[in-house]
Amino acid sequence: MCGIIGYAGSIKTACGKPLEVCLQGLRRLEYRGYDSAGVALVAPGMHGVAVRKKAGRLSNLEKSLANRPLPDATAGIGHTRWATNGEPSDVNSHPHVSGDGHIAIIHNGIIENANSLKFDLQTEGFSFVSATDTEVAAKLLGKVAQRVIDETGHPDIFEALRRVACMLTGAFTILAVDDRQPDIVVGARHDSPLVIGLGDGENFLGSDVAAFVAYTKKAMELRQDTVVRVSADDVTVMDFQGNPVTDSKRFTVDWDASAAEKGGWSSFMDKEIHEDPEAVSNTLMGRFDMHGDIVLDEVHISPEDFKSIDKIIVVACGTASYAGMVAKYAIEHWVRIPVEVELAHEFRYRDPILTPRTLVVAISQSGETMDTLMALRHAREQGSRVLAICNTQGASIPRESDAVLYTHAGPEIAVASTKAFVAQVVAAYMLGLYFAQLKGTMFRDEIRQIVDQLKAMPEKIQWVLDNQAETIQNTAKRMVDAHSFLFLGRHVGYPVAMEGALKLKEIAYTFTEGFAAGELKHGPIALVDEGEPVVVIVPSARGRNILHSKVISGIEEVKARGAFTIAVAEQDDPDVERYADVVLWRPACPTLLSPLVDVVPLQLFAMDMAMLKGYDVDKPRNLAKSVTVE
Repeated sequence: MCGIIGYAGSIKTACGKPLEVCLQGLRRLEYRGYDSAGVALVAPGMHGVAVRKKAGRLSNLEKSLANRPLPDATAGIGHTRWATNGEPSDVNSHPHVSGDGHIAIIHNGIIENANSLKFDLQTEGFSFVSATDTEVAAKLLGKVAQRVIDETGHPDIFEALRRVACMLTGAFTILAVDDRQPDIVVGARHDSPLVIGLGDGENFLGSDVAAFVAYTKKAMELRQDTVVRVSADDVTVMDFQGNPVTDSKRFTVDWDASAAEKGGWSSFMDKEIHEDPEAVSNTLMGRFDMHGDIVLDEVHISPEDFKSIDKIIVVACGTASYAGMVAKYAIEHWVRIPVEVELAHEFRYRDPILTPRTLVVAISQSGETMDTLMALRHAREQGSRVLAICNTQGASIPRESDAVLYTHAGPEIAVASTKAFVAQVVAAYMLGLYFAQLKGTMFRDEIRQIVDQLKAMPEKIQWVLDNQAETIQNTAKRMVDAHSFLFLGRHVGYPVAMEGALKLKEIAYTFTEGFAAGELKHGPIALVDEGEPVVVIVPSARGRNILHSKVISGIEEVKARGAFTIAVAEQDDPDVERYADVVLWRPACPTLLSPLVDVVPLQLFAMDMAMLKGYDVDKPRNLAKSVTVE
């Protein structure tokens, strides 16, 4: 959830760069949390760490710093918060400081044993001013740091943090600075993201690479249960037991800082919807070897083991779960093996049936979704193989999986997922075709035909963006005062309907439900009265005419009860024109691939509704981009 950034520069001269890097990083990380923001700086000669923090958006902190500047520094840490422990306020904002004022820490996650630790510290005379678990960790770190000094005769914040990490339970990433060691930043991670940025005469820590991509594209993964110390010229990693870690994987970020900028668009969401075609193209790129066979990114599963798979379970949350539902239709049709789609947060609690012949597919844009990560671990404990579909290099989910399919959608900053959805669907299609190739359930020319159809999808998505935007905006203006919506779909249109409903909930704060259209007569039609807007995903009449006719009948049924109907349908469908009040057209495309196009007008519609209501479409209330706690 929260965004964190750390910077260690030259010890020779204090300057403004540590603060600059922290603020720049927080701007790029604000999508991870925007309840409050804060920074802490250290430099030689300081008598106490310099801290400034403010509730609300990052701009509040920036105004405070402009009115009352902090001193130059050699190292610093910054934090943007999504509150999980203690309400958003100046006092509860991070950083928090040790009892002696020498140490400041920032934290992402939840420390589950904070109450018992706090009680012990209070009995020793420590006092607390906030309602956060992070302040408990700060006071504890200060206490342990003093113990290290008493034992060794000199400060060692790295060793102190290692000891503290062993005392905490829950999910956490912690960064800390100590004014007695102003040349370093230290960090610890357990079930929460942290990545290292490798610079020239400077090094970085961040909750993801967006934090430091403006300064370096060189990065290093940090595995589970490790502590790290960065200085201007050195990076040291140990596990929680104090053993050196020397095999951390290095990688290069494949996008630049400009990809995380609005670039003239009204919002990140608007920009990212218009990047849907590129996300599809990039996810298809490089998927074939010299023989024309489909390949995945990182695979530690043998072809023989893949061939033995007799069941696939997709685990995901929110938008990613709807991408998994689309995948179910395609994979079962192409490969003829059963596919289940599970909400990750329910998966391990229902005692799922898992065997070595089960493949669990974990879908997560960030690669750090805690519910999905825990489902993945449960699957591996039961002996199943795990394949990750992810958009973020160096993240926990791909690192702990047996195989990875990266979506290559580029950074997605808006909280409501758009281009990541279409990229996840494409990646899932490629996984299905890879299985069909290995198992021989489709001929090579059939696979090639579908791949060619996939390659044509970016142009079809672009047609919708170019030709339907005005109709969508006008429809949003007509519907802006609607109190509720129903979204209906059948077959692959069903998960698209649910995804469209989710978008409207997330950013326009409108009560919305997505249903399988066949369920209409089993209850939801009771909600339909005069003027109720009903959005219907209409399948093509080509090849599946019975499905098409049933959906048209559903439109007739709600129209008869006074509904205002909005249809997403294939161009020149005469039945839709006859019965729908508004039609959002899509180009002709194969039924199984149609979700890639059908979802686009729904993304635009939700965005237009939110903007007309005056809401911040990039940062909807109560939500954060990456949910890193259960």
